[in-house]
Amino acid sequence: MKRVLVTGGSGFIGNAIVENINKKYEVVVLDNFSPQIHGDNYKESYLYQNIKDKCKVIKGDVRNSEDLKEALEGVDYIIHLAAETGTGQSMYEINRYTDVNIKGTSNLLEVILKNKFPIKKIILSSSRSVYGEGMYCCIKHGIVVPKSRDIDDMKGGDFEAKCPVCGGEVELRNTTEECPLTPISFYAYTKLAQEKMLEVMCPTMNIPYTIFRYQNVYGAGQSLNNPYTGILSIFSKLLLKNQNLNIFEDGKESRDFVHVSDVAAITCNALENVATNYQHINVGTGEKISVMQLAETFKKLYSSNSEIIVSGDFRKGDIRHNIADTNRAKILCEFKPEYTFEKGMEEFTSWVKKQNKEKGLEKSDDLFEHSIDEMKETGMLIQAKR
Repeated sequence: MKRVLVTGGSGFIGNAIVENINKKYEVVVLDNFSPQIHGDNYKESYLYQNIKDKCKVIKGDVRNSEDLKEALEGVDYIIHLAAETGTGQSMYEINRYTDVNIKGTSNLLEVILKNKFPIKKIILSSSRSVYGEGMYCCIKHGIVVPKSRDIDDMKGGDFEAKCPVCGGEVELRNTTEECPLTPISFYAYTKLAQEKMLEVMCPTMNIPYTIFRYQNVYGAGQSLNNPYTGILSIFSKLLLKNQNLNIFEDGKESRDFVHVSDVAAITCNALENVATNYQHINVGTGEKISVMQLAETFKKLYSSNSEIIVSGDFRKGDIRHNIADTNRAKILCEFKPEYTFEKGMEEFTSWVKKQNKEKGLEKSDDLFEHSIDEMKETGMLIQAKR
């Protein structure tokens, strides 16, 4: 049986990947079990409990060469997920994101090279964030990629991206893989660095690679106590407590939410799919969902009494919209997401309510307020005048 190493495999996406391939491949997981994701005792976490009997688990770190050497023994394929995630946190935890995302990936490549491990393929989980604001159309200049939004404009309540040539209005387009790469957060920069390392080193090592640019991934198993990795967890905790939701910007900012099972399916499809070799592939639904639409959907599904408040607050490094062009995924992987927004959110909130019933999530301590204080102190969160 062929062996697959999944770095960061005890994380949220890693769980779904292990679930997808553990009957077809021998799976090895290397994970440092970060308390930010797994809590103080990782062996009690939902994510660890879900995979511990489905694969070999090694507690270690991609920055440690000896840990990697142990994990790489007998491995045919690598799915490289290990990374620090979270746009906002990356803007003030710069060294940590550099250390884990960039050094961790370079260390993986060096250990493979120096020890002559016969790896057949590496799959990298990258991010749509490498595109920055992504693709828009200007009536005068055609397809453009806007620069970071102007802070003064946003303080004045104008949150839309502008044409980088004339400063005029632009219309959103689905972002293709040919879009110029213009990261506007430090997290995005580290993901782009990971991509470039594979592009440079893998051909010289005669190792095919596939780079997936995931959109906003969600689903059962997502950390409910980590405020740095997405609004679904934050909204869920606040709505369960019947606390008010502070909607940043004007609530019209949007994301492309893709279910973790669909992400796992296409990622695992690429292991032995030679058509994906040396390709960059978007993974999303191509559907635009506004933050306000998400908040209203969640409020209804949780039967919450929370008030939804549009504050005008905003974070530096955030983008306005993102929608993936998924044609390449359809052609190369026959990708067709199983989960619609409605189906996925119903499943996710049902899982959250079950977790709440078992563990009392609405009463548990969380790091949300701490994360807000961090962003205020570092100047990454701008609050509108009340």
